[in-house]
Amino acid sequence: MSKKVSKKTLVIGASENPSRYAYKAIHRLLNKGHEVVAIGKKVGKVSEIEILTGFPELKDIDTVTLYINPMVQKEYESYIISLNPKRIIFNPGTENPAFIQDARKEGILTEIACTLVMLSIDDY
Repeated sequence: MSKKVSKKTLVIGASENPSRYAYKAIHRLLNKGHEVVAIGKKVGKVSEIEILTGFPELKDIDTVTLYINPMVQKEYESYIISLNPKRIIFNPGTENPAFIQDARKEGILTEIACTLVMLSIDDY
């Protein structure tokens, strides 16, 4: 059996609201042993993870998982690409063909998928 590798994940669209999928994803990522960084509209906390705002300087991001709609993504696109993640997950409702194409041009893997489902079937 292969050892699970922690994938440092940036959750964009984080919220302290327990009914939000980003909130659930942060908990599930932590439970699966992944390091999590969170960015949201307002400062807060989910579990022990501080929700950051703006465009913090981050290093070694493996995966960016999006919980913001394509209109809001526009302000984050160049920031996300500058982080040089290995992949970007476009969760349901965040699909953005233009951004997907731009990310792929930069050599970033893109997936239209649900982070929660991927984690639940050990396909993260």
